[in-house]
Amino acid sequence: MKKICVIGGGHWGQNHIKTLSQLGHLAAIAETNPTRLKELLELYPGIQGFCDVGKAIESNFDGYIVATPAETHYEIGKKILEKGLHVLIEKPMTLHAEQSKELMEIAAGTGAHLMVGHILLFHPAIRKIKEVLNSGKIGDLHYVYSTRLNLGTVRTEENVFSSG
Repeated sequence: MKKICVIGGGHWGQNHIKTLSQLGHLAAIAETNPTRLKELLELYPGIQGFCDVGKAIESNFDGYIVATPAETHYEIGKKILEKGLHVLIEKPMTLHAEQSKELMEIAAGTGAHLMVGHILLFHPAIRKIKEVLNSGKIGDLHYVYSTRLNLGTVRTEENVFSSG
């Protein structure tokens, strides 16, 4: 059974922790806030806890999920990939396109799997739209308009217009 370490025990991290625990794949949590780590370890007894992300990476789990603030994704992801370990990084993968390209190159060189969390990719409505489009039932697609009613958390560290 694959054992996964979740790095980050905040909003998204706790979702991954809960799901992996239910599936029997949660091995460890790395959380730099010792109080938060203690809370999580009380909720999920029998797993390892790390306040030091580097020590969690050195433990060579089967895979890692990075659910930390976006500005830390590149550094943490790079350390994991350089060891040839598999990782899912929550979006955005990095804050700069060049850093994302570098992570992809490292993954290709080490044979590690690099994934980015895109929860809507698996949403039933999105899957149905894809099915209908692929079937050709509505012809060639020329334009799509969508309104997202729940914008989620407003974040200031990342932005869709950053190219750098």
